[in-house]
Amino acid sequence: MKNKGLKYHHLGVPSTEPIEGEEYLKDYKVYHFGYGGNPYGIEWMRYEPGCSLPEIVKTMPHIAFEVEDVYEAIRGKKVIIEPNSPSEGCLVAFIEECGMPIEFIQIEKE
Repeated sequence: MKNKGLKYHHLGVPSTEPIEGEEYLKDYKVYHFGYGGNPYGIEWMRYEPGCSLPEIVKTMPHIAFEVEDVYEAIRGKKVIIEPNSPSEGCLVAFIEECGMPIEFIQIEKE
């Protein structure tokens, strides 16, 4: 898949400092803040101790692309986070490509 069907969504940046307005995802032990209300498409992620997400996701920035079909986007790739739904109407998965985490997001259209 050579950028076919990929639409830039956000850049995810690991953080250690709380940010006013961040939201907590209790199932993942992650605080996130950003891309929805940020004019630059940046999401800050702060991970609690005991967060089970892969170390590469917790320590390296990731780029996220919106796709029509998450399962098609990850086919044949090195999947590091299986498809899951961290928030309503949103399906996400992560792959590792050349040592970098990449997120694919499928947003339910109304």
